[in-house]
Amino acid sequence: MVEVLCIGHASYDLSVFLRGFPAQNSKTETDQLLEAGGGPAANAAYLLSSWGVRCGFAGLLGNDSYGRRIIAELKAVGTDVSLTELRPNYQTPLSLILVNLNNGSRTLVNRKARHTNLIVNQSALKKISPKFLLFDGHELKASLAALETFPEAISVLDAGSLRNGTSSLAAKVEYLVASETFAAQVCNGTNLKNAKTWRGCIEELREHYGNKVVVTLGERGAIADDGNGYRRVFAFDAKPVDTTAAGDVFHGAFVYGLRRGMRFVDCLRLASMAGALCVSKRGGRLSIPRLTEVQRALKHVE
Repeated sequence: MVEVLCIGHASYDLSVFLRGFPAQNSKTETDQLLEAGGGPAANAAYLLSSWGVRCGFAGLLGNDSYGRRIIAELKAVGTDVSLTELRPNYQTPLSLILVNLNNGSRTLVNRKARHTNLIVNQSALKKISPKFLLFDGHELKASLAALETFPEAISVLDAGSLRNGTSSLAAKVEYLVASETFAAQVCNGTNLKNAKTWRGCIEELREHYGNKVVVTLGERGAIADDGNGYRRVFAFDAKPVDTTAAGDVFHGAFVYGLRRGMRFVDCLRLASMAGALCVSKRGGRLSIPRLTEVQRALKHVE
């Protein structure tokens, strides 16, 4: 039995930390390279499990060394991986992440095999009975199967960009938690760096998809409407070292707040603080904060 089922993408991340982005046809050196699992849904599952939630992850990995490392990491924090497929002759997604230590920005190079759908074991799916579902749009068929199997579950979509998976799921979930990129794409290229456009974009997203909407804006915080009116949540102060996984952490922490029955605004504050602590450390999954860290930091700003 799991309380939260996260369905979507998992990868293995190689993070390289540099003092500036390298020029073409040049050589550079780094003082640190970090390796760990990654991916939006997988990182959210890792966070929830490490925060004491009975959580499962469903995704497609290769039956190779990277895939087995990812499985081992998830199991180490108690994540149920019974719905994760280790497929022979399939390459586990691999991400090379170049992190600019001057500003915390990161540039990704992804190795992705031609994707084929995760094969869902329906009998195993029916046994887990999650109360919450978190999707990142990467495994559409499995996500739709979960929505059909668990119609009473509270569902959340991590919409990073507008593509087939996120477009198909956006109107089917209760909470659409979208990136600035996704929101701008749906709202006809609206420039969300201009605060005057924020309320209109939220209204357009709610009209278009008919659900509760959150748009994350990085260091500018988040804007949202759960049906009780437009609101903005300011970002907490953070010195960005590495922004890898910040969005994944936000989504995982947001689901944690929902699972605890917290008020909508408090879910957003919890998620925002978790994201701020994440970007203050090096690494993606390795920078996921402990729940006690987040709670302590929130007390200091209240």
